[in-house]
Amino acid sequence: MNRYSVIVRPIVTEKGVEKKESERTLCFEVHPDANKTEIKQAVEGLFKVKVEDVRTLTFEGKLRRRGRYSAYKSDWKKAFVKLKPGQKAPEYAEL
Repeated sequence: MNRYSVIVRPIVTEKGVEKKESERTLCFEVHPDANKTEIKQAVEGLFKVKVEDVRTLTFEGKLRRRGRYSAYKSDWKKAFVKLKPGQKAPEYAEL
């Protein structure tokens, strides 16, 4: 798995932006099979920063209905990546 397939997208929410500003922590949706080492290497390679810690959460897909049809959303994984002190967070959340 290469670094572009490990990180699916950044998650830009109020909580994620607040954690980025106050705790130097970035939030990403990552590939469900990626481990913490792969996530760390992908973030360091893509954004040219040093990573201190990686925490991951796995979410089960929810049942979604549309009229008489129902289906499950796919499972997904979220990663919180904490940067080392002195590292500047990339500005992917600015409009």
